Amino acid sequence: MRLNGKTALVTGAGEGIGRGIARKFAEEGAAIVIAEYNAVTGAEAAEAINAAGGRACFIQTDVNQKDQLLAAVALASERFGGVDILVNNAYGGGHIRRLEDKTDEEFDHSMTMSVKASFWAMRACFPHMKDAGWGRVISICSLNGVNAHIYSADFNAGKEGLRALTRTAGREWARYGITANIICPGAASAAYLRFKEQYPENAAAMDAMNPMGRTGDVDTDIAPVALFLASDDSRYMTGNTLFVDGGGHINGVAWTPEPEPVPSD
Repeated sequence: MRLNGKTALVTGAGEGIGRGIARKFAEEGAAIVIAEYNAVTGAEAAEAINAAGGRACFIQTDVNQKDQLLAAVALASERFGGVDILVNNAYGGGHIRRLEDKTDEEFDHSMTMSVKASFWAMRACFPHMKDAGWGRVISICSLNGVNAHIYSADFNAGKEGLRALTRTAGREWARYGITANIICPGAASAAYLRFKEQYPENAAAMDAMNPMGRTGDVDTDIAPVALFLASDDSRYMTGNTLFVDGGGHINGVAWTPEPEPVPSD
C-alpha cells in the first residue's frame, strides 16, 4: 500500500495506459479521480476500481477546456481532500500526414492537449502539493517526439513541449517536495492498437526491432514504473525521462507508416 492516503488525478484514464495506471495506484491505496472525455469508458474505469475495493470517482473532462480540468481538480479536493499525484496522460486525435500537410487546427489541438492542458492541471494542483510538502507529477510523453518520427510533427511537438514543461516543474518545485518526471512508454495502448490495425506490417516490424521482441503491457510493464515515480521510492528523482519501451529507444524503432491522403476541399 505504497500510496495509502494519497489522491491521484489521472487524465485520460478511461482506457489504455491511463486506465492501467489508475488501476495500479488504486491497488496501492490511492484514491483516484478519473478525468476522461469518454463518459462510458470513464465511468466503467471508476466502477471497476470501486468494485475491486478501491476508491475512485469519474468526472467527464475535455482537457482542451480549462474550466473542465479545473473542475476535476476541485472534485479531487472536495471528495478526497486534495491532489497528491497528477498524471498528465490524456491525448486524442491526429492524423499521420507530412509536415507540410498538417493544418493549423491539428497543430493547435496537439499543443493544447499536451502542453496547455497539462500546464493548467499542474498549476491548479500545485497549491495542494505545496501545502502538503509532497507531490508527484508524472507526464506520459513519447519516443515519437524524442526521435522525431515522421508524419506526426504535431504530436511530436506537443509531447516534447510537455516534456520540457515537466522538467521545468521538476527544477522549480523540488524545493517543495514535489517531483516531476516523464515516462516515454512503448505499450499496447488503445492508440497503439488502432495504429496496429491500420498498419499491421509496420507494427510487426517495430516488435521485431525491439530488443525484447514485443510491445509492452499497460498493466505489467508501464503501470509499475508509474507507481515507482508516484511513491517515496523515487523521492530523490526529478526531471527525468524514463524510456519504458523494452529498449526500443536504444537504436530507434521502425516507424515507417504511409502518410494519409490530404482531404480535398
